[in-house]
Amino acid sequence: MSDDEVVLKIDHLTKYFSVRKSFLQALSRSASQMVHAVDDVSFEVKKGEVFGLAGESGSGKTTVVRTALMLTRPTSGSILFKGQDISRMSQRMLKKYRPKIQIVFQDPYESVNPRMTIFEIVSEGLYVNRLVSSRAEAIDKVTKALRDVQLTPPEEYINRHPHELSGGQRQRVAIARALVLDPEIVLADEPVSMLDVSIRAEVINVLLAIRQKRGISILMVTHDLALSKDVVDELAIMYVGKIVEKGPAQQVVSIPYHPYTHALTAAVPVPDPEAPKVRVLAKGEIPTNISPPSGCRFHPRCPFAQAVCAEKEPPLEEVAPGRFAACHFSKEVHEAFSKGLDGPVGSNAAF
Repeated sequence: MSDDEVVLKIDHLTKYFSVRKSFLQALSRSASQMVHAVDDVSFEVKKGEVFGLAGESGSGKTTVVRTALMLTRPTSGSILFKGQDISRMSQRMLKKYRPKIQIVFQDPYESVNPRMTIFEIVSEGLYVNRLVSSRAEAIDKVTKALRDVQLTPPEEYINRHPHELSGGQRQRVAIARALVLDPEIVLADEPVSMLDVSIRAEVINVLLAIRQKRGISILMVTHDLALSKDVVDELAIMYVGKIVEKGPAQQVVSIPYHPYTHALTAAVPVPDPEAPKVRVLAKGEIPTNISPPSGCRFHPRCPFAQAVCAEKEPPLEEVAPGRFAACHFSKEVHEAFSKGLDGPVGSNAAF
């Protein structure tokens, strides 16, 4: 793959947060604990591609997005936008790249200023980045962006306030705010999770239509594997700050190589009462990011786990053409899922 095809490259990204000490801990001078929010994550988003990050809450998906946008500085690793390492740039240097990397936040009720008109919300970035020289030019760009997100006719929306819009319309305004700067990649942090089911498909279709029309890339965070299967080109599954599986979305969701992906896929409702029931019992709750388990972070919940899983962390490696998994027994997991089994094919599993 040529460098020109890669818009965003995340390379060994790590982000730790220090845990705030209590009064007694401060007096005793105990060592600060660290939250391992993102731990050695790498992936690439190609031009015109929809790349998905999926996983349970607390797996680090949103932290990856916020760090990729440099809303928070990485602990280590690099973030390359079209070959330029923006993680090493000063705020002044970074400013010229910001219009090309935009974000759509999860909650449309919190991410837009209720005191501003739709025109002021969408055009703010144009004025901040000095991309327009007159109000007439700003109106022209805002009108085009509103039309692209199917808020038509734009003249009916441009002077309204957010409280006059539905949740789906507010999220379209948030998308228009990103699009008006003509970005090359949009980071969408669960853009439909706060919306009614009836309008989720409409907002997703807006994003896909914009991708088709403008050729932009999309990095989409989601916990909905059913959505990922139909919308995303490449999918990475995250668990406790790490990517555990990666590959073409249809293949990852249909027949996974990692038991965690296996468990997530089995939890997706199938609208067919005749369909075979595939269940994976992932024991317990997702562990804390402050003290993640040794070895494979999924091993305390994994029905395929053996002694090596607690001792040695499996690397993310290619297990089939275009398919990557971080599991000592990825082939056994793949075979078990193919046969519709709940656990390992053999009889040596610890659980």
